[in-house]
Amino acid sequence: MKLWVTCLAFACVATLASAELFSSMAHLETALYAERDIAVAIQDYIHEEEKRLDKLKKIASDFADHSEAALAGDKNLLANPINAYLYMKRFTLDWDKEVAPNFQSDSESAVHKKIEELKGYLPNYDDLRGAVTALLRLQDTYQLDTNQLAQGRIRSMMAKQMSANDCFEIGRLAYLREDFYHTAMWMQASLEKEGEEKNKTIPRELVLDYLSYAALMQGNVERALVLTNELLALLPHHTRAQNNRKYYEKLLEEQRRKQYRRGEDGGEEDKTEEPNKYTERPLDEYRKSDEFQTYESLCRGEDTHDYKLKHKLKCRYVHKNNPRLLLKPAKEEEVYLNPWIVIYHDVVSDKEIDTIKRIATPLLSRATVHNPRTGKLETAEYRVSKSAWLKDGDDPVIHNVNNRISDITGLSMATAEELQIANYGLGGQYEPHFDFARREETEAFRDLGSGNRIATWLTYMTNVDAGGATVFTHIGVKLFPIKGAAAFWYNLYRSGDGIFDTRHAACPVLVGQKWVSNKWIHERGQEFRRPCSVNMDE
Repeated sequence: MKLWVTCLAFACVATLASAELFSSMAHLETALYAERDIAVAIQDYIHEEEKRLDKLKKIASDFADHSEAALAGDKNLLANPINAYLYMKRFTLDWDKEVAPNFQSDSESAVHKKIEELKGYLPNYDDLRGAVTALLRLQDTYQLDTNQLAQGRIRSMMAKQMSANDCFEIGRLAYLREDFYHTAMWMQASLEKEGEEKNKTIPRELVLDYLSYAALMQGNVERALVLTNELLALLPHHTRAQNNRKYYEKLLEEQRRKQYRRGEDGGEEDKTEEPNKYTERPLDEYRKSDEFQTYESLCRGEDTHDYKLKHKLKCRYVHKNNPRLLLKPAKEEEVYLNPWIVIYHDVVSDKEIDTIKRIATPLLSRATVHNPRTGKLETAEYRVSKSAWLKDGDDPVIHNVNNRISDITGLSMATAEELQIANYGLGGQYEPHFDFARREETEAFRDLGSGNRIATWLTYMTNVDAGGATVFTHIGVKLFPIKGAAAFWYNLYRSGDGIFDTRHAACPVLVGQKWVSNKWIHERGQEFRRPCSVNMDE
């Protein structure tokens, strides 16, 4: 901008004096100086443009190398939550800081417009916040160490290491939600990373500022004071830090006086004081429950129940006198006897899975749940995935899969729901729930007119590197995804009452991709295939 103002000024001088230049050699010499200065200004402009273009070349090369490596070699690169978070950050915070300024002077160019168009396919700030939420959920559920995550390590799997700035942004987003438990963790990791970095990615004083406040909110005034003193050693004239130090010193003095008076009186420590909510993981009342703790323990692969009948479980080939199964019997593995939960192995081929995923991918949308009060479908934070519904006539593969489910289960698919395909995203999960409607949920499935969900058929269409198990919280069963296998269980007794021990959940996907298909089979049409019984527990 300065260049064009300068050039414009010279142009104006030249225009105003042009009628007189020929009459004086002195003025002609002045014009030569102006010409020289214009040349210098253009050269400066070219130099700045070359610097800008060199930076853009580096950015373009970096983008090309990253995308080519991911697409050609490791398509599961973004299935690692650390890589996924860094990718979201790359096209939000880092883009606005490093890339966007290089186009501000040329915002009307064709290339800028093309990039803005393509940005519609890239992550946005909602995705970034979602990635951080997922990463913190995974950290809590699987009890992952913050420093290990910062080093790029999830169990035995490695991702790109985080910088001090990467750790800081996780802490900052937690801070904005007043989640000082995670703020303190990630700001501490950022501080340690900053101390190791030769090329600094974040000012140390900025991290100290956030970390000291988190320490205060956690009730650790002494640590807040230590961190503030370190901040003031770096920035002696930081007014807010100076005021904070005085405040912290006053708080500590009051604490000492209170302890002294208690000692003089011979009193004991006050046990009635409320515990500091910011020193523990933020959980609502349900997530403090025994069920939720059991759910997370099962997700980690821990044993929560001692199953006494494990020795009675069997594996067998079954055909049920069905002509198709006589040619190729189903491989049945019992997992639990009451409720009866089984796994059928190799029920869909890789080719069929690829076809189903290809059809479903363009149809995927955020998965919904039945609201028990209204019977309506709506999104929920406890279910994080995208789903699509495929009709029997969408493709011969769908028709064949539905027939196979009917053959193996002996149940009719005439009133079953369409085949639901679910793809779990970053940290994707579905917290404990029932598939069937309870008696008080009078509106559930009414629109279908086919009764309650009598049974569930769940097909795993991918292996999952880590996490992603299906767990039954009441009985301690955990099923880890096996590509091509399907889990099956009845949700209702023969009497039509719900089997409450089938309460289950989909654990967060830690690393990898998880694709499943669900077939919910309804009561209507099963009257002669699974008759009612006078035995309430049958």
